[in-house]
Amino acid sequence: MGGRILELRVHGVSNTPPAETLGLTAEPGGESPQPRLVAGGPVTGFYRSATAAPLDPIVVEAYSWGQLTSGARTARDVERALWTLLLPFTLANVALHARPGIPADPTTERLASRSGMTAWLIRLFCLSLTGTPVLAMTGVGVDLIGWQCVDEVCLSRIPGPWEFLAGPWWQQGGRALAVGLTVPLAMIGVLGLVTWRTYQYEAVMPADPTTNPAGRRTPPPVDADVPVGQPRQEPAPVPEPPPGPLSNPLQDPTFWWGEGQLRRAAVLHLCTGTVVAAAVPLGTVSVLDPPHGARAVVTWSAVAAFTAVLTITLVAIGRPFLTRREGATPLGGWSIAVIVLTGIGLAGTFAVLLLPDGATGSALAELRPPVGCVEDPTQPGCLTDRSLPGFDRVVAWLGTGQLLLLIAIGATARSGRRGGATPAAAALLIAVAAAWCHGWLPAAPPAPMALWQLALPLLVLAAIGLLLPRTRPTRIKQPLEPHTDLAWRGRAPAVIAGFGWLLCLAYSTGVLYWVANRLNGEDTPHGQPLVVPPTPVTWAGLAFAAALLILALVAVRALVLFHRLRREEYAQLSARGGRLSAHDLRRARDVSAHQALHRLVGEHALRLAGWYAGVMAVLAVLGCAAVLACPLPQAGTGGAALVIEAVADVGDALLGWLPVAVAAVGLLVYRKNTIRRSVGVVWDVGTFWPRAAHPLAPPSYAERAVPELLTRTAGLIALDEHDPRRMDGIILSGHSQGTVICTAVILQMPNRWRRRIWFFSYGCQLTRLYGRIFPAYFGPDRLPVLTEALTRSGGGTRWTNFWRDTDPLGWPVTAGERDIAVTDPEALHPSDGEVADPPIRSHSGYPEAAEFQRERSRVAWLLRRAVPSPRRGLG
Repeated sequence: MGGRILELRVHGVSNTPPAETLGLTAEPGGESPQPRLVAGGPVTGFYRSATAAPLDPIVVEAYSWGQLTSGARTARDVERALWTLLLPFTLANVALHARPGIPADPTTERLASRSGMTAWLIRLFCLSLTGTPVLAMTGVGVDLIGWQCVDEVCLSRIPGPWEFLAGPWWQQGGRALAVGLTVPLAMIGVLGLVTWRTYQYEAVMPADPTTNPAGRRTPPPVDADVPVGQPRQEPAPVPEPPPGPLSNPLQDPTFWWGEGQLRRAAVLHLCTGTVVAAAVPLGTVSVLDPPHGARAVVTWSAVAAFTAVLTITLVAIGRPFLTRREGATPLGGWSIAVIVLTGIGLAGTFAVLLLPDGATGSALAELRPPVGCVEDPTQPGCLTDRSLPGFDRVVAWLGTGQLLLLIAIGATARSGRRGGATPAAAALLIAVAAAWCHGWLPAAPPAPMALWQLALPLLVLAAIGLLLPRTRPTRIKQPLEPHTDLAWRGRAPAVIAGFGWLLCLAYSTGVLYWVANRLNGEDTPHGQPLVVPPTPVTWAGLAFAAALLILALVAVRALVLFHRLRREEYAQLSARGGRLSAHDLRRARDVSAHQALHRLVGEHALRLAGWYAGVMAVLAVLGCAAVLACPLPQAGTGGAALVIEAVADVGDALLGWLPVAVAAVGLLVYRKNTIRRSVGVVWDVGTFWPRAAHPLAPPSYAERAVPELLTRTAGLIALDEHDPRRMDGIILSGHSQGTVICTAVILQMPNRWRRRIWFFSYGCQLTRLYGRIFPAYFGPDRLPVLTEALTRSGGGTRWTNFWRDTDPLGWPVTAGERDIAVTDPEALHPSDGEVADPPIRSHSGYPEAAEFQRERSRVAWLLRRAVPSPRRGLG
C-alpha cells in the first residue's frame, strides 16, 4: 500500500486546538467536529480527523504541544502562571543562547574563546541573579522583621505567630536574626521544590539519545488507521544522531537532553543562594562584635565552609562537567561536597546567632531600634534610621557588580577579549576606589571625593567597552537581506540578560517596599515609620518611574512610525488599484494597517528595543552611582526634595504591585488565547531553549516536543512497506513557533530520514527574529545547514516558505528555500457571488490559502516519485 503522504502540522504559540489546526469547521448551528487521538496523550498528542480514511493519499495530522505551556483552565494553570514570576531567570537563560560565535560542536568550545568567556560571564551573572531575590527576602526576614521589628504592634502585623520575637530572650544577641533567616531559606526551599517539579515535568522523554544501542526498538505509536485483525510489524528503531561533523549546535544529539547538567547547576544555585542569605546575619554579628573563644571557632568554620562553596561554584560554572549536556549523568562528588559544605556553614551560622554571648548581645542591642517607639517616639533612637548596619551597602554593591557583569557580557560578546578588558579594568579600579574611600589602603592620603563620585566615571569607562568595533568572522556574510543583521550589533546577550536583571530588581525592591508598608501599617504613629526599607529601594522607585516614562516615549515613537508606514502602504494600495470605490478605500485602510504592523515588527521593533535598552543602561549607571551615595534628599529641604519623594513613593507603590500584575498577566496568557497571541510570543521564545544557564528558569517545552516529533516521523517512515500505517513521505508543516520546532527536528535527523521529508514553514521568524538574536543557530552561516540537509539530488530544496505582507510575524527567509508570497486578502471586495469581504487572515489560515494547496499537491507528487524501491533500500 504505497503513495501515502502525511502532512504533520505543528502549531505556534497560541495553543491552537487540534480541530482548528486540522481545518475542521462546524456547520452553521452545529458543533465543531472532534478529531481523534492517534498517538501521544492529552498533554502532547497527534490528532487526525475522525473522517480520515486509511487509504487517503494525503493525510493531515496535527501535533498539539501547547499544553506544555498553556493550560486547559485547570488548577495547573495557576502553577504555570506563577512560572511567569521566574521570567528574569528565563531571560538570563536565553542570553546564553544569544551569544554569537558558538561553535557548531559544543564540545569544542574553550573557556578562553570569545563564546566561552561570554558563557562563563553569563553563568556568573545567573548566579548573582539567583542571589538578588534571596537577598531581598533576607532583607525582609533579617532586616525588617528580625532587626527592626521589635514591638509587638509591629510583629502582630506579620501573618503567623511572630509575637514571640518581642520577648527578652529573643531580643538578645542575634537570636531574632536566626528566626528571620528562615524567611529566605524558605524561599530557597520553594525554588528547590519548583526546580524538582519542573524537572519531573520536563524529563518525560520518548528516547535517550545517549544510551540507545544499535537495534534498540520502541513500541509503535498508537494509530487508529490499523485495521482490526491486522498483524503488527516490528516497531521502528529510534533514529540515531546525524553522522559526521556537526555544522549547527542544534544537531548535537544531547541538545535536548540535559538532565544531569540541570541537577548539578540547580545544586550550585541553591547552595549559593543559601550562602548569600546566611552571610548577611553572620557578617553583621561578626563585624559589629568580633567573636572570641568557641564562638570564633564556629564563626570561622562557617566562613571557611561558605568560602569553599563559592570557590567550587566559580570554578564549576566554567568546567565541562557542568556546561556540557551529557544526558542523565549523576551529580558527582563536587556537587555532594557543595551540599555538605553548605550544610556545615548553615549550621555554624545558626549556632553563632543562637549561642549566648553577653558582649555580643549588648553591642547589638545598642544598635537596634529601642522598644516602645509606638507609645513614645521622642525617646532616643526612635527618630533615626536603625536599619541593619551595612545592608544598604551590600545591596548597592550587588547591583553595581551585576551592572559591570552585564557590560562585560555585552562587550565580550561583541568584541572578544579586548571588549572585556575595559569593564574588567573598571571593576578593579572601582574596588581600589572603595578601599581608598574607606581608608583601607595603608599610607594612602584621604580620598578627595566620595565613592560615588569616583564610581560614576569608572562605570562610564566600563561602558566604553560596548562601543568598541565588533569582531567579525571573515567567513560570515552579513546580512542575507535587509533587516537580518545581528540584533543590537552583537550585544544581544547583554540586552536580554539586562532586561531580566531590571525585572528581577523590580520584583525584589517591590517586595521590600510592600513588606515595609505592611509592617508600618496604614497610620504610622507620629509620622515616623516603625521600619525603614533599604535606601536603594527608594532609588529604585525613582528609576522605575523614569523607566515607565521612557517606555511611554518609546511607545509614542512606535505609534508615530506605525501611522507613517500605514500612510505609505495606503498610498501604494490606492495607486495600485486604480479607481477605487468608497468600499474599496475603506478596505484598503484596513489592509494597510496590517501591512504597516508587518513592517513595524520586521523593520523597527528590534531597533526600538535597542534604543530603550541603551537609555536604560544610562539610567542603570546613574542608579548605581546613586545607591553607592546612599542618602536621599530629605523632605522639607526644598521643593525638589518633595517632588523626588513623591515620585519615589509612586514608583515604589507600582513596584509593590508589579509581581502581582505579572502573575495576573501570566494567568490570562494561559487562559485567554487573544492575550496569549500577543504576550505569549515572548514567553514561548524564552521557554523554547533548554535550561543550560539558569536551572531555576521554567522548563523548556522543546525538551519534549522535539524528541516526540522526531520519534513520530522516524517511526512512520521506517515501517515495513506493507504496513498500512506507513508513509512514503512526510511534510513537516510548521506555523510560527512551530517552524522553529520543526527546524530543530530536521537538524536532529539522519540523512536517510531527511530524504523523505519536506518542510513547510509559514508565519516564519527564522531570519527576522531568530536569525538576528540567535545567530549561532539561525544566522547566515548556520541556517543554510538546514537548506543543505533538505537539498534534493536533482537540484532544489525540500523547503517551502509561505509569507504574507499582512503577517506581523511572517517574512521571507531567503536561505535557499522556495519562498511563496500568499495573497491576503484575496481581493478588496466580494466576488463570484459572495456577499462578505474576503477576510484578512494575517498570521493565521495559511493552509486554507490557494497557494498552499497548490504547493502541497506539487510536493506530494514529488515525494511519491522520490520513494526508493525495495531493491534500492533506504541507504
